Amino acid sequence: MRSKGPPLLPIFRSRHQADLLTLLFLQPDREFTLTELAERVGVPLTTLQREAGRLEEAGILAGRRVGRARLIRAAVPGRYARSLTELLTLAFGPHVLVQEEIAGMPGVDGVAIFGSWASRYRGESGPLPSDIDVLVIGNLSRSEVYEAAERVEARLGIPVNPILMAFERWNEAADPLVEQIRASPVVWVKDLPEEAE
Repeated sequence: MRSKGPPLLPIFRSRHQADLLTLLFLQPDREFTLTELAERVGVPLTTLQREAGRLEEAGILAGRRVGRARLIRAAVPGRYARSLTELLTLAFGPHVLVQEEIAGMPGVDGVAIFGSWASRYRGESGPLPSDIDVLVIGNLSRSEVYEAAERVEARLGIPVNPILMAFERWNEAADPLVEQIRASPVVWVKDLPEEAE
């Protein structure tokens, strides 16, 4: 996990470390195997084992063995848990919260975050994001999408701007908004089916 600190909140060693902590602290009741965490964070298992060991030694994570498997979770309650959860939610949590609130809604084909937050998450330097732009592709109620976005907004404390787009419009090559989104950094929260791309 030796990479430069993430532009969203460079107090972490790497974006992978921040992703690991976000995954665990935004789901404090859930335990993950080391293999599952390595896959979700996108790092080799040995790298994740070292990082989890350091964080467990510091009292930030808790672990236990079940047979041959090692299970890891956030150390909640813990000395840093509340503050760390708040920091992680604000800086790295938008895609986790959007997944919880929007991605599983009936009629959703794909969900992506774009704009300044996605740019910072992907490593581009720049000012702190002042809002979260969310593309929702599918056929569903605009009011339901806005209600879900308001729930995410309430948890993040910054505006969440959903754009609802029909599947057919996303496939139109000549649409200026589609061109703009496709040309910019995007964080897919729910991938489109392959035949849609």
